Amino acid sequence: MIENLIERFFKAATMERWNDHIRPVELTELDKQAHKMIIAYVLAKIEEDSRGKGSINWINLIEGFLFDFLYRLVLTDLKPSVFHRMMDDKREELNKHVLNELKVDLEGLNDTQFENKFKTYLSSRETTLERKILRAAHYLATDWEFKIIYNTAPFIYGIEKTKENIENQIEDHYDLIGVQKIMLEKKSFGFIDLCGQLRFQKRWAHSPRIPETSVLGHMLIVAATSYLFTMEIGIIPCEKRIYNNFFAGLFHDLPEVLTKDIISPVKQSVEGLDDIIKEYEDYQMKRELLPLLPKTWHEEMQYFTGNEFKNKIKEKEEIIFVSFKELNRTYNKNEFLPLDGEILKACDRLAAFAETKISFRHGITSKDMEEAQKSMMDEWKSKKVSGIDFGQIFRNLEKLIDR
Repeated sequence: MIENLIERFFKAATMERWNDHIRPVELTELDKQAHKMIIAYVLAKIEEDSRGKGSINWINLIEGFLFDFLYRLVLTDLKPSVFHRMMDDKREELNKHVLNELKVDLEGLNDTQFENKFKTYLSSRETTLERKILRAAHYLATDWEFKIIYNTAPFIYGIEKTKENIENQIEDHYDLIGVQKIMLEKKSFGFIDLCGQLRFQKRWAHSPRIPETSVLGHMLIVAATSYLFTMEIGIIPCEKRIYNNFFAGLFHDLPEVLTKDIISPVKQSVEGLDDIIKEYEDYQMKRELLPLLPKTWHEEMQYFTGNEFKNKIKEKEEIIFVSFKELNRTYNKNEFLPLDGEILKACDRLAAFAETKISFRHGITSKDMEEAQKSMMDEWKSKKVSGIDFGQIFRNLEKLIDR
C-alpha cells in the first residue's frame, strides 16, 4: 500500500548518520539518499553523453535506487563494516528478512512487477552499469558528508582510517568519467554541492516540528511517490514518462537553493507575489545554477523545474500543456516527453500533509501547521487526479499515522 511506503520513507528522516562522530549539523538518511540520487543522475548523464543514447537503462537506475533505499530503511543503524560483512555471510537470510518486513507495504500496488523486480534485484550479483553508478553515487554522497565531519574534528581516533576507506571506494569507481569530473571539484561538483546545501534548508522553518525534514529530503519523497503513482495510472507508462515524473519530482524545488523555501502563506499574502518569485527563480536558475551543467542538459532541467505542476509534452521543440486523458490517449510515447505535473502536485501536497501529521503524532504542533493540515485535507479529501483517488490516499494516510 502506497500510504505504508510513504510512512516508511519518512522514517529515514529520523535515522541519524555519523552518530558516533562529532557533527556540527544534523545528517539524516533521507537527505543522504536524496543527495545520492541527484549525484547518480549527474553520473548517468555524463556516461550517456560519453557512451551514446541508450547506454543507460534509466528505469533500472530509478528502481535500483528505490530497492537500495527500502533495503537500508529496514536494516537501519548498521555500521558500514558490519553491514558489508553481513551481506557477505548472510545475504540470502537478510534478503528474506527485508522482503518479509516490506510485505504489507508492497501489497496493493497495481505494479505487481515491483515486488518481483525487487526480489530479482536482491538475488542478482551482476555488476551492471546502473548498479556501478549507484554505488559510486553512494560513496560520493558519503564523502560530501564526511568532509563536514572531518573538518569539524580531524583529531577523533580512527577518522583517518575512515577517510582512507572512503577515498579508496571512490577510486575504485574512477572508470566512470563522472566520478573523475566530480573529484576535480569544478562545475559538476558545484552543482551537486549546491544541491547538497538543500539539506540545511528546513521545511516549515517557521514552525517547530519532529522530525525536521529538509527541502532535499522532501524532493526525494515527491520523486519516490511520483514513481509509485505513475505506475497506477491505468495504462503502462512509456519509459520517458516514468523518467520525467521521477526526476521532475526530484528537482521540483531545486530553485529554492537560490531563493530559500518561501512558505505558501507568504506567497499568497500579496497578489502577484508568487509570479514575481517564479520569475526571480527562473532568472537565478539561468544565472547561477544552469551554468554548472553542460549546455545540452539545460533544456531538460528547465523542463523539470518550470511549470512543474502542469501536465505537459514536447512537440516540435514546443512545450504544450495537455490533459491527463490526452497524455494517455495520444502522448504516452517517448518522443513526446510526457510529464504528469498534476501527479507531482498531488505528491507534493501529500508529502506536506504527512510532514504535519507525523509531527502531531510526536506531540509537536503549531497553529500554522494545524491550519495548513486542515486546509490540505479539505482540498484533497474528495479529489481524484489522473484517475487516482488521492482523497482516499489522504484519508488512509491520516488513519495510518493517527493509529
